[in-house]
Amino acid sequence: MGRLRALIFDVDGTLAETERDGHRVAFNQAFADQGVPWRWPEGLYGQLLEVGGGRERIYYYLKRYRSDFVPEGEDLETFAARLHRLKSKYFKQLVSEGTIAARPGVKRLISTAYQRGVRLAIATTSAKDNAIALIRSVLAPDAPDWFEVIGAGDMVPNKKPAPDIYQFVLEKLGLPPEECLAIEDSRQGLLAATTAGINTVVTVNDYTRRQDLSAASLVMNHLGDPNLPMEVLRGQPVRAYYFHLDLAQQILELSP
Repeated sequence: MGRLRALIFDVDGTLAETERDGHRVAFNQAFADQGVPWRWPEGLYGQLLEVGGGRERIYYYLKRYRSDFVPEGEDLETFAARLHRLKSKYFKQLVSEGTIAARPGVKRLISTAYQRGVRLAIATTSAKDNAIALIRSVLAPDAPDWFEVIGAGDMVPNKKPAPDIYQFVLEKLGLPPEECLAIEDSRQGLLAATTAGINTVVTVNDYTRRQDLSAASLVMNHLGDPNLPMEVLRGQPVRAYYFHLDLAQQILELSP
């Protein structure tokens, strides 16, 4: 049995619905900026999310769906990296406009944990700048300072579902995995966290609802709030209608 010492959050799809309404839109804006006749509709983007990392996602798309495309004056990897930097610029613009809101319960849980001295960390495959911009926008201007560690995809050799980013965060926190709880939104993130030995709860979205999430301690539609009850989709029955720190501690206590 572990005592809850830290909450480790994924970012995209977990803190906010950034994939469909943020990153996908920014990718399409970057394509239009470069004059390439591509567009990622919602359904295709859901499939592309199986590839971890935005730059890797572009490269996969080019190899899988645009095999006849030859960028002028650079190879595919260089083109994908440049296009991804442009996409990141558009994503930050979307975030700065305040069009992306926090998912239910996110602000409440994070602010309560911070006030009560539960350590906070981020484990994301996104670029660190994008993660920080989103945290500022959906939580508070000083919210990045609430997180003791912000682990991003470009800090480790392998992205989710590999456990690298969670192992990195655990090392920086100096905590054993049994004293932490991860909050994710997808099978990729779930596998990354549980492979690192961390109990994980999952808040699904439209892209991840039908994924195999059997390794999660608890699966919910969202974290919930007092005026917006969560729906438990999988896991032990709980006597709570929104996710809170006592419930997080119970999950660790019930962990084998």
